[in-house]
Amino acid sequence: MGERLAKFPMEQNFKLTPIDGALLDDPTKYRRLVGRLIYLTVTRPNIVFSVRTLSQFMHEPRKPHWNAALRILRYIKGIPGQGLLFLASDNLELKAFCDFNWGGCRATRRLVTWYCVFLGNFIISWKSKKQDNGSRSSAEAEYRAMANTCLELTWLRYILQDLKVPQKAPTRLFCDNQAALYIATNPVLHE
Repeated sequence: MGERLAKFPMEQNFKLTPIDGALLDDPTKYRRLVGRLIYLTVTRPNIVFSVRTLSQFMHEPRKPHWNAALRILRYIKGIPGQGLLFLASDNLELKAFCDFNWGGCRATRRLVTWYCVFLGNFIISWKSKKQDNGSRSSAEAEYRAMANTCLELTWLRYILQDLKVPQKAPTRLFCDNQAALYIATNPVLHE
């Protein structure tokens, strides 16, 4: 039975909402599947965003949510040997990028901050987080994203030091908001 494999875990701009589609008769199977996918994200970072999206609907899963979870399984089946490979000759400089998105969560329209961290040319950590409270300006939202990224970078530097991969220079953090950069570099503005 030729099952169709998926080339990526979720369609781009695919919108899942808490109200569209019929409720599942037995939500236990959805919760069990998503729980297993959450566990799998430890070794499969390429499915983190999709699984995080599905985990928001655990309390009342619907048919479109179930179909999206099955698509992730078809994607995983099609890429059994993916992983990260670090060569001894690679540049292992740590660097990070951060940003925010107004109304980035399609279900709640809340602000989402995100970051991604690279070791050389390889992404090793990333996170997107819905913020509980709103920001009054783009500078505040961007500064919040920078603060979260700095916490992750500090933790990663200690881990890399323990793994005998010391960082000889300060870690570069890339941000595209000039006001947030000014706030971050001016100690008078730190409260």
